[in-house]
Amino acid sequence: MAANTAARGIDSPPRDRKRKFDDRDEPRRNSRGRGRGGRGGKQLQHGSHPFKKKGLGRNEHFREGTDRRGRNEAQQVKNKRKEDKGETASALPSAFPKDEIEAEGRRPKRKVAVMLGYSGTGYKGMQIDNKQKTIEGDLFNAFVAAGAISKANADDPKKSSLVRCARTDKGVHAAGNVISLKLIIEDDDIVDKINSHLSPQIRIWGLQRTTGSFSCYQACDSRWYEYLIPTHSFLPPHPSSFLGKKLEEYAELKGDQDGYRKRQAEVAHFWPHVEEKHIKPLLETLDDSIRHLVEEALYTMDATNSGEPDAAIEAADHLEAKNEPGEPTTEEVKETIDGIQKRDPGLIMNDETDGSVALPESIVNKAALETAIRTLKKVYMDAKKAYRISPERQARVQAALDNYLGTRRYHNYTVQKKFSDKSAQRFIKSFKVAEKPIIINDTEWLSLKVHGQSFMMHQIRKMVGMAALTVRCGTNPNIMLDSFGNNIVRIPKAPGLGLLLERPVFESYNDKQAAQHDRDPIDFNKFEKEIADFKEREIYQRIFREESQGNQFNTFFTHLDNYRDPTFLYLTSGGLEATTKKLDSKAMQANWEDSEDENASGGEG
Repeated sequence: MAANTAARGIDSPPRDRKRKFDDRDEPRRNSRGRGRGGRGGKQLQHGSHPFKKKGLGRNEHFREGTDRRGRNEAQQVKNKRKEDKGETASALPSAFPKDEIEAEGRRPKRKVAVMLGYSGTGYKGMQIDNKQKTIEGDLFNAFVAAGAISKANADDPKKSSLVRCARTDKGVHAAGNVISLKLIIEDDDIVDKINSHLSPQIRIWGLQRTTGSFSCYQACDSRWYEYLIPTHSFLPPHPSSFLGKKLEEYAELKGDQDGYRKRQAEVAHFWPHVEEKHIKPLLETLDDSIRHLVEEALYTMDATNSGEPDAAIEAADHLEAKNEPGEPTTEEVKETIDGIQKRDPGLIMNDETDGSVALPESIVNKAALETAIRTLKKVYMDAKKAYRISPERQARVQAALDNYLGTRRYHNYTVQKKFSDKSAQRFIKSFKVAEKPIIINDTEWLSLKVHGQSFMMHQIRKMVGMAALTVRCGTNPNIMLDSFGNNIVRIPKAPGLGLLLERPVFESYNDKQAAQHDRDPIDFNKFEKEIADFKEREIYQRIFREESQGNQFNTFFTHLDNYRDPTFLYLTSGGLEATTKKLDSKAMQANWEDSEDENASGGEG
């Protein structure tokens, strides 16, 4: 147990096991007849309950715990070896000398809720990690530097009882989040002092005194998240792509041509128009020796076979934004050239010729090919960015999001959970598309806002991914309902770039505990202007800038369009049958999993 607690880093409760019983007709009781109380009738902390970890069977629970403990211990041994060799430096403060601690004097600590916002770019997520750059790591350092945490407690966050409300993934932003801990808050300007030791990417909005037993994780009733997505993400796959061809093939095979055409009616002319007006004129200017290679590069060379699934699914998360806005990334062009050579091993790339001498048929001027690929991909991308979503298409997006409302089983929308796992059951209160799209850097964006009690790891990104894929592929909406049933549906997670935690909600605590103990409510509304300015400057503009330079959404969907494997053929008129026929092999299923460096036991969004 100690190893598991240490792995979570802080005295936080187990994540993703949280259940809500307040709205049920009768209180749930255990086998000894106890109600909401703990052992011996002891009253539990506000928002808690005695049934955590009940979603797993006994064998599965202990097996999972053992595996995780073993991994944690192995990682700790590895970290210790690196420390001994001087290869790593702690991201947290070192212990202060004893004489400095004794000279400091004792000051009273108060339990507080820290309301904050941050841009997650460049951070390894929210949760504190002794060896990596995290939001909480920078916060803790700032608390110590500002004198809000004493030198005696500076070497261990546990001494301050630090708990987070929502653990956001790597790169995910938050306009509002909360951590609860004990701080020294006697100075009137303590918030300004703390902020002075933080980068502009992290801001403390305010510190709110709470009850002594307050835990922001336990007391949180629900959370609001926002997801920003370019509207060109809802364009159909190119007809020449692997998925584009399969959509037509299965529509004909299943006699669903009319239904498929209706679901794509408002975008039916997009690709023919782009081909005729933008692509064909450029292709006609290319030399015959490279024209066919460029066409392949544009429509098919992003393909990945089943042997390398992670490259397709995770590509958008790993791109570095180093190119000029609107240009394809250097990595994209390199991957395309590598793909051409892999597809035609006899082809020789000559990077020395100046083009003045004709080359043999099997030899290609590499510089000319790279230039042509870069030019065509830019034209292709510019055409997509110029797209403006119609009210009909936007209504389809909203209809897809409506399928999430209420209580559903989200075992397919996270990692390592089965249909029978009760902890995969979550309640979504609302999921809305903003009425008006916004245009930034010549690209149109939609804002999607979801309000739910709690979310599992990757859940929101997979919910957005599923909704976007069904709309862009003209999929029968029933496939989303099938994903909540006892089926295996492989759902890729949309890029983390667009996700941000809007704010957590503490209505129950504010109405009961805070009022009863004469504490002010935890309310982000009083910081509305500061939060709005911060979102625009540090979050929205960062998202728009990174997408302009890295084309993450385009890369994500293009990879999926050319994923040469039945994994995503449930998006066609063939439904789940088109996928499951070739997914009986356990080896193939094991190939398609989220990256191993993620901790499946926790995480929001």
